[in-house]
Amino acid sequence: MTDSCKILMVFPLFNSGSFWNYKEACDLTGARYPAAPLGLITVAALLPNNWDVRLINRNTELLTEEDFAWADMVMTGGMLPQRIDALHIIDICRAKGKPVVIGGPDVTSSPDIYKAADFQVLGEAEEIMVNFISAWRNGVTQGVFVAPMGKTDVTKSPLPRFDLLNLDHYLHVGIQFSRGCPFSCEFCDIIELYGRVPRTKTTGQVMAELDALYALGYRGHVDFVDDNLIGNKKALRKFLPDLKRWQSEKSFPFEFSTEASINLADDAELLNDLADCNFFAVFVGIESPDTDTLVMTQKKQNTRRSLQQSIETIHGAGIFVNAGFIVGFDSEKGSVAPGMIECIEDTSIPVCMVGLLYALPTTQLTRRLLAEGRLFLDDGQTQSGDQCTAGLNFETSRPRRDVLDDYRIVLRTIYEPTAYFDRVRRLGRMLKRKRTHRMIKGDLRSFIRLLFRIHRAGPGTAWQFWRMLLDCAVHNPKALPYVVMTSALYLHLGPFARQVVREIDQEIFNIEQGHWQKPRLQKARAEDGLQLA
Repeated sequence: MTDSCKILMVFPLFNSGSFWNYKEACDLTGARYPAAPLGLITVAALLPNNWDVRLINRNTELLTEEDFAWADMVMTGGMLPQRIDALHIIDICRAKGKPVVIGGPDVTSSPDIYKAADFQVLGEAEEIMVNFISAWRNGVTQGVFVAPMGKTDVTKSPLPRFDLLNLDHYLHVGIQFSRGCPFSCEFCDIIELYGRVPRTKTTGQVMAELDALYALGYRGHVDFVDDNLIGNKKALRKFLPDLKRWQSEKSFPFEFSTEASINLADDAELLNDLADCNFFAVFVGIESPDTDTLVMTQKKQNTRRSLQQSIETIHGAGIFVNAGFIVGFDSEKGSVAPGMIECIEDTSIPVCMVGLLYALPTTQLTRRLLAEGRLFLDDGQTQSGDQCTAGLNFETSRPRRDVLDDYRIVLRTIYEPTAYFDRVRRLGRMLKRKRTHRMIKGDLRSFIRLLFRIHRAGPGTAWQFWRMLLDCAVHNPKALPYVVMTSALYLHLGPFARQVVREIDQEIFNIEQGHWQKPRLQKARAEDGLQLA
């Protein structure tokens, strides 16, 4: 055990029924999946240099018997939508007698579900992996290794093993600047897993990651995977001039996207700096246009400003907004569909991840629902999608049928072709890009494929697409590559929304016919912990 070790890293399948898999957009570009497994290639960099590492991403390639035969140990893990396959991988390892290590956010939140694994690495890996490696070298065959939540020094995070990736398999590659978020949204597990004090890498670390990607020949979309890039504005302001300098020296090989809170719109200087660095997209959690809901869920930062004006400001800086919305909060007093649709239309956001509220493990929401006896039992095997299809894992305040009806109305309305492409058209006029898009290998081929497939995307879609494209070409040609991007996403989003609506229709039918059976509830009791109600 003291010499070299053959490590097979396996990234589990994401459940297929997901908003995020963008199957059609991947197919247009020849990619196999949107994002690369940044967590696993970071863990790979923490292993001893003389250990041999092989990475298999089950979303992009086959895991074979030869892979298992080669390995001395298997490392796996991921997020909640990967749970079913992660458990399957553990079962395979146990059957083959291969030691298996599980890590990542889902096992950190729900370790009991993964108790079949030989080893669990809970929390951030940078400081705890040395303990695991030492134990393995000393012949330990099982154990749990726990890092303190939100305390890891990310300046010790290594350069990820980008060399393990087949970069052509992905729409974009991720890097990370910071971890944590300063806010306290009730339904969010980021603050539970990574803390409320954002910790940042050094400029040198991030530049080394960009240098590594550049040296490997990668060009195009790089996603800053931070949960809130502006969580530590002081550190970000210090970093951005160096990022701009790096981009300029290399003729802007990368376009960046990220996630940030809506108060980004309050800081014109910071917005300008991000645009100068070639950020082109940001995901913003809007959740609800209703002030009472935002206050109840402790997302008060969204109540202190006009959402419409904030989004217009971000678009005006040349960065387009993708947004998240949630249906199913306790504070909903009546139908929320009209207000949510109006908000989406007023802000001209084409890509909206509208989901059903899901009580994630370790959140304030889950603790409250558990105390109230309203949380459904999680048997570890029923997570079959993201919150679009697997939400409402609790007893809702208003009738479940009404919540589901609101949800399907929103999805059906905003992803109707005329509504979607009209938002893209308005985005095309508002998006004031400073730089033109740098064409990379495959862009022209992808555009030609899009032109063919948009005509097979359903009645009225092609006409709405061409109307939008001509409008953008006349009024704001610099925005053309970005309205084309959002059009490509519709090839996934339109059919996905219709599929989700069909599933919700069936669930509503089951409720109305008395066929839907409420899952068993969990109840917290001081004397004996969790019990089934």
